[in-house]
Amino acid sequence: MPPPKNNAARKRVLAQWRGVDLEPLEIARATRARNAGQVVSNVVGDLKMDSRRAEIEIVKVWSSLLDPNIVAHAKPANLHRGTLFVNVDSNVWLSEIVRYRRKEILERLQHSFGKDYIKKISYRVG
Repeated sequence: MPPPKNNAARKRVLAQWRGVDLEPLEIARATRARNAGQVVSNVVGDLKMDSRRAEIEIVKVWSSLLDPNIVAHAKPANLHRGTLFVNVDSNVWLSEIVRYRRKEILERLQHSFGKDYIKKISYRVG
């Protein structure tokens, strides 16, 4: 009975002899082809394109709905679990927005996107 083959040692010797490791290419050739629709949907899911599209839409609505003075000094940065994070360029504008405009901004965005999508807004200097 012949001794069991050591595939790892065999592959290592072949890679040294060839001068290049072709194992990833050989594995890719051995895998079966997949449906293009499945691949595209997996890539879109991995890149989180739906959430990025929604974030771009928030920026557009932010620019069109709000006062141009606020738009010039505050920009939406991220949306995470219903909280919209907004970067404000100075403490003065942060104070102005939080004290006098916070409720108005939240209501306008909730009217456009729904209360379940944007539940609250968190402002920070940055």
